[in-house]
Amino acid sequence: MSFKVVHYINQFFANIGGEEMAHVAPELRDGLVGPGLALNNAWKGEAEIVKTIVCGDSYFAEHEKEAKEQILAWVKEINPDFFIAGPAFNAGRYGYACANVAIAVQEMGIPVLTGMYQENPGADYKNQVLIVATKDSAAGMRQAAPTMAKLALKIMKGEKLGASCEDGYMPNGIRVNFFEKERGAKRAVDMLIKKLADKPFVTEYPMPSFDRVEPGKAIKDMSKATIALCTSGGIVPKGNPDHIESSSASHYGEYSIEGVMDLTEEGWETAHGGYDPIYANQDADRVLPVDVMRDLEKEGVIGKLHNLFYTTVGNGTAVASAKAFAAEYAQKLVAAGVDGVIMTST
Repeated sequence: MSFKVVHYINQFFANIGGEEMAHVAPELRDGLVGPGLALNNAWKGEAEIVKTIVCGDSYFAEHEKEAKEQILAWVKEINPDFFIAGPAFNAGRYGYACANVAIAVQEMGIPVLTGMYQENPGADYKNQVLIVATKDSAAGMRQAAPTMAKLALKIMKGEKLGASCEDGYMPNGIRVNFFEKERGAKRAVDMLIKKLADKPFVTEYPMPSFDRVEPGKAIKDMSKATIALCTSGGIVPKGNPDHIESSSASHYGEYSIEGVMDLTEEGWETAHGGYDPIYANQDADRVLPVDVMRDLEKEGVIGKLHNLFYTTVGNGTAVASAKAFAAEYAQKLVAAGVDGVIMTST
């Protein structure tokens, strides 16, 4: 007899729709849906998804209590052997939902597992629930599903977990002593020799990478300063002429606001796929406050608003890419004599 599994996914993976359908309330479906097929195939009959729970990302974020109550009621009724959520990759609200639903089910005494990218906000819960590390987009499903399925089956069978590097889950703060085949001194020398020879090696104690940014000098007289607007909120001219991606952006846009006093619904929108776009599309000033900056300009609080703004989408965009974008347009801002920048997000 195979293990019974309940699978949690969002509206996108349930093929309901994208951000425009993120408001859908939880629903229970028989059998597997979407990525559940890859999980089922990997289990080869030893486990089976008997029910799939679907919930819109916006709905969960805005109605977390009600969503959890409904989901937990279904799980209690089904009484599965295992609960699996995702994978969410780098979708922030989806990752948050996967982690929090999994934790709630885990508190019922049912083993759980989820998966997402290491920079997903939901990964902050890695010390509370097992999370498999995935790539940052759904293109990584081929690697994520087998890894999650293998680890889930191991848990269902009651087998002992290996180290995080062996079983593919994120380090969760639990340390276990074990004996290495070689002494520490020899391992250290081996790593040093590889490093000197410019060969790949894996450190046994990776250090965190801290991004330290020295604060800029304060602007002495704002009434004479040129201020620019930049955003990771995806505000673009209507139609998104440069085709900035809704997630994992590969480039940024440079657009003129010369003579623009207000970002109207007819002329501007957001390209961002990580938040509900309705309010930003109604009034893009909510994300990129051109109207308020024009007021400050008229009142003499600032000297003037720069005639160009720079925009991209922060949703799933790699930190390295974001740094590269900023390094490029920062030079343009300096060359244009801009004294300060207001960077808005979502």
